[in-house]
Amino acid sequence: MTNNSSSNSSNGNSRMLPGTRALRTFEAAARHLNFTRAADEVGLTPAAVSYQIKEIEDQLGVVLFTRTSRSIQLTPAGAVMFEATADALDSLHRAAGRARKLTRSAAHLRVSLSARFATNWLLPRLPKFRAANPGLELSFDIADELRDFEADDIDIAIRFGTGSYEGARADRLFDTLIVPVCSPRLIETGPPLNEPRDLLRHNLTLCFVDWKTDTMTWPDWRMWMAAAGVDSNDIDDSRLVGFTDSSFVVQAVLESGAVGLADLDMIAGDLAQGRLVRLFDVGVRMAQPYAYYLVCPQGSSEDARVVAFREWMLGEMKDRGEGPPDGAAA
Repeated sequence: MTNNSSSNSSNGNSRMLPGTRALRTFEAAARHLNFTRAADEVGLTPAAVSYQIKEIEDQLGVVLFTRTSRSIQLTPAGAVMFEATADALDSLHRAAGRARKLTRSAAHLRVSLSARFATNWLLPRLPKFRAANPGLELSFDIADELRDFEADDIDIAIRFGTGSYEGARADRLFDTLIVPVCSPRLIETGPPLNEPRDLLRHNLTLCFVDWKTDTMTWPDWRMWMAAAGVDSNDIDDSRLVGFTDSSFVVQAVLESGAVGLADLDMIAGDLAQGRLVRLFDVGVRMAQPYAYYLVCPQGSSEDARVVAFREWMLGEMKDRGEGPPDGAAA
């Protein structure tokens, strides 16, 4: 009798826990403290996020947020749930990554890299890789941001940065040389561009990647003009257009007749196909230690698949030749 009462009491006090999707919505709302931003992240409307949060509160019997007309804040109970939810979702994410890796074949290598690196550098060389490694199957995770090797089921990554990644091995691939490019149409029908200063004599839009960190500025037009021996004070700032990514620079060059600063290695295919034309023999190198790196977890650095890909990549770097091209500025 006592056992039955205890069991019934336990069942009566237990509550149904929210599902994974609901917890992800709550975690996003708690992290942003904004239902609209949370809605954008999880693919719902703000009203749906608010409704789902209310359902969770009803299920748990606690208030998770205090709401005013202008803001939301976590209650003490909400803060407890937020910490536990974030930990639980992270654990599930990592477990799912490990589970996916276990289902992959021993010959399957997952590589994370940016879309531009994949399209302009790796994909044209894939036939060579497959010929050298016929038993190895590659699949790609296309992303610009840093990835979690375990949670995101990644074996190896190609990243631009300083090469300093905790718990990882990083092999330097190549430096970045920034050069001016334009479309063939501009050469054929535009004003004459015989020397660097001509870029300032004509009413041309000058595009570049506008990106800075605490220790580095991506080469811009003032830096390039200085390397070319042109007084950067002569630049009309109203003609400079900054973008967050080099792909937008290339698009502007191709579609609007602008002149852009682009990463030479990432536009090699466009140059070879005649879609872009390099102007002048002056380039600006990225500040050290910024470069492209091949990155993998220390624990898997001797994995046969990782070793095969690393050795092939480094071999391509060797075949590519070393030393700065003519006209490169440090």
